[in-house]
Amino acid sequence: MSVEQPVITSAPHPVNIRKMLDGVGNTTSKFTIEGKMAMIGLLIFVMMAIFAPFFAMYPPGKITGESLEPPGSAHLLGTDELGMDIWAQICYGARTSLVIGLAVATIAGFGGGILGILAGYQGGSIDQVLMRVIDVTMSLPSFPLLIVISAFLGPSIFTVIIILVLFSWAKPARIARSQTLAIRSQAYITAARHYGANPWYVIRKHILPEILPILIVSLIGISSYAIIAEAGLAFLGLGDPTSKSWGMMMNYAIRFSAIYFTPYWLWWLIPPLIALIALLLCLAFLSRDLERVLDPKLRALEGVK
Repeated sequence: MSVEQPVITSAPHPVNIRKMLDGVGNTTSKFTIEGKMAMIGLLIFVMMAIFAPFFAMYPPGKITGESLEPPGSAHLLGTDELGMDIWAQICYGARTSLVIGLAVATIAGFGGGILGILAGYQGGSIDQVLMRVIDVTMSLPSFPLLIVISAFLGPSIFTVIIILVLFSWAKPARIARSQTLAIRSQAYITAARHYGANPWYVIRKHILPEILPILIVSLIGISSYAIIAEAGLAFLGLGDPTSKSWGMMMNYAIRFSAIYFTPYWLWWLIPPLIALIALLLCLAFLSRDLERVLDPKLRALEGVK
């Protein structure tokens, strides 16, 4: 007489919006002053990018004033060599930076995280092959290769995103794999597998919720890398010339022969540089506080202190 093993199944749960908002509020309430200021600053950049036509007084690619006009009431940050408004280019440049950062972080972060979870859970030859690929990818000099590949494929936002994804997926994959290996050996995972839980159920209900906070912190780091890499490529003249980018603004500024012995650099070169540094600082402080709040190991260390 055989006894059937019970099969663990998952019941659908309705999405509780209030509970999600309360969770976000509880997380942000634990931020430091720097973290809260960084979150506000990031929201300002996001609003600037989404509502760029409303923040900017003029279209970014339209000649709206005299050449190299200083800051004033007509142009908040002056104009460039062609008479285009600098503030409008800053607003639309935020859109380019955030789109590239979000796209690369989403594709590379979640794609690499899923690969790492599957490899860590299954083990065997799949895990070994993935680890060798990760080792090779992380050992390559990424930015020099970015320059070479971008020069070969031609400048476009799509090309920049694809190239950055190819060099950004390995780190979240390694993080997810190592965390999966640690979680897989826990007693409750062994019990769930013993009672017939399929791999997708175990990954979805037990492993992914444990790894997701760490992956979210990793996404912010990837987006920072993508933003500064795009700005670096654009600064070197390898960005998309049809899109407004902070790196392209600095590239055009330093190519102007009189920029070094005239005050034009004050409103042409410095504003995009300040905007880039400010966005990266917001992401850095936000990543630090999220890691401190979400990582259980860091929470345990703070409890000891």
